[in-house]
Formats: sequence, C-alpha cells, structure tokens
Amino acid sequence: MTLGIVSLNVGKPVTVDYEGKALTTGIYKQPVQGPVFLSNVNFEGDGQADLVNHGGPDKAVCAYPYEHYPYWRRSLGKDMQYASFGENLTLQGLLEDQVCIGDVFRIGEAVLQVSQPRYPCFKLSHKHGVKDMPARVLNTGYSGFYFRVLEEGEVSADSPVTRLDRRSSGVTVREVLRVMKEGRKDEEALSRMLELEELAASLKGQFAKSLEKLRES
Repeated sequence: MTLGIVSLNVGKPVTVDYEGKALTTGIYKQPVQGPVFLSNVNFEGDGQADLVNHGGPDKAVCAYPYEHYPYWRRSLGKDMQYASFGENLTLQGLLEDQVCIGDVFRIGEAVLQVSQPRYPCFKLSHKHGVKDMPARVLNTGYSGFYFRVLEEGEVSADSPVTRLDRRSSGVTVREVLRVMKEGRKDEEALSRMLELEELAASLKGQFAKSLEKLRES
C-alpha cells in the first residue's frame, strides 16, 4: 500500500462560541505546503488549547487517514476539507486496523512513532455541527492516532513517508481504541495494554487505574 502525506495542517488555538460560552480550541487547522519544522512537541506554527488532553511529547502530531473522508462526506452530507478532524497530517495508507502501537516512520527529515489512538471529544461536534460526532467516530473506529517524535526535522506536504519499524506486539490502534471505549472491565485486555512499552504514558496510567479497580472489586 502506498504511504504518503495528503495534507500537512497547522494552526494556533482560536476562541469560538460554543453553546453561549467561549471555547478556545486548536482544532481549526489549515493546510500548508512547508517545509515546516517539527519539534518533539509540535509543528512550528501549531498549538493546542487544552494541554491536559492534547499536546505534549506523546501527542506531538495528530494523524488522520484520508481514506475515511469519503465516508464522512456521505454520512454528514457535506464537503469536508482535509484537517476537518484537527489533524496535523492527513495520511494515505495508514489505517487504524493496520498501524500498531510503536510502529516507526520517517516522514521528511523527522522520525515518528505511533503512541496512541486519538479519542474524539465534543470539539468535533462544535466544528461539524453534529451533536453525536464523538459517538459516530467511536462507532466507526475512524479515530486517527497520535505520534511522538523520535527525531526532529523539517516536513513538507510532499515529504515521503517510509515505515522504518513494525513492532512485534501486533497491537493495532483500533484494538487500543476498543479498550479505551469498552474494555475498562476486561482484565486480560487491560493487562495487555500495560505490556505495551511504547503506549503513551498517560493512557497507560488510565488503564492501570482501571485494572486496579477491577482487582479490588
């Protein structure tokens, strides 16, 4: 399968109205041609508003498969430009059921590693005017995922994407998303998640708490 960048997207947080209240969000990104420098926390010119749930080394880059866009255009009945899911990289050939936690890719000059699924939040509802948008994303499994940056460097919209390493654990982004959604009472699944060395530390902490509660009950 051909791997590649379809769109490279960045944007600083903006403040919008959400149900009569001010909401600051970094979901409104725009395509750029680059080259753009990628540090170990984000692309130059990019930013996140909620640094508790977004951003940081384990969520430096948000990626979304371009293959999902035709589905969403049909399902929502509207045109959707790339970056509609707030992703930095709209990528070809990297689907959630094929990409594993810990997989390593060279994208332009940078080296990135898959760290965890992207878990949808209410800001997608605001952006698309669809109240149950997070539930739709979860039900389809079309979540996208995050990269951490192992080597910094410049990335352009036409930069090549090369897989450098596929982790032997074989645990896909889709499987981790399933545990995030409905596996908090599955002791075997939670234990398997905690064995993933490359899984984002914050998510492993959540899984560890869920497992502890299970064992105490």
